[in-house]
Amino acid sequence: MKVEITVPTSTSEIPLKHYQDFLKLQQSSTDEEFIAQKMIEIFCGVQLKDVVKMKLTSINELVAHFNEIFSAKPKFKHRFKIGEIEFGFIPDLENITFGEYVDLENYLTKWEDFHKAMAVMYRPITQKVKDKYNIVEYTGAYEFEEAMRYAPMDVAISASLFFWTLGKELLEASLSYLNRETKKMTQSNLTSAQELNLQKIGVGIQVSTDLLKETLQSLTMSLSTDYLNVLPISHLKQKKTK
Repeated sequence: MKVEITVPTSTSEIPLKHYQDFLKLQQSSTDEEFIAQKMIEIFCGVQLKDVVKMKLTSINELVAHFNEIFSAKPKFKHRFKIGEIEFGFIPDLENITFGEYVDLENYLTKWEDFHKAMAVMYRPITQKVKDKYNIVEYTGAYEFEEAMRYAPMDVAISASLFFWTLGKELLEASLSYLNRETKKMTQSNLTSAQELNLQKIGVGIQVSTDLLKETLQSLTMSLSTDYLNVLPISHLKQKKTK
């Protein structure tokens, strides 16, 4: 049966909400063929009863298509629109408020909360002069979190990459600083009391260094993870032809 569907050509045409729905499905089901079919239902807005009537070759082509568009790393966007409202990224990160920082730290770790993180990072633009702009003062993620469920996925992905890269650079800088300080202390001429104190400090630094290395390794792995992890097409074919 021929089914007419609208296929997004890039992640800019997929709202964050659909991606969150897909991730929730992946966490609740182990049936790979069902997940592939639901992916098409979620991202193409077609009912599952129509998806199951589609040719296997069409399913395979769509799986490949979505894997391809989600593997692309979009450019960071300072501004974007949801309907008629234009949202802008925090203009000056160096002057971020404590409330913004704490909420970002909480919401950036899970994609299920990423609409809340987006509501911290992006808020309606109040004034704009060329590339300069001001945004609404931050009072809490609750104000725009529901609207941010409909933020384009390319914006969400690029924002996540921006903060993960920033976090990675900060971790690398901290690790480099600790290594330099450790080297300085071990090369200094110290008294017995200072050496004893240095041993205690050294243990603390080593623990901090090990923790930084572990966090950095985990963060690096996160950066290299695919945003869409669906069933390999070849497996679908094998399973269907048995």
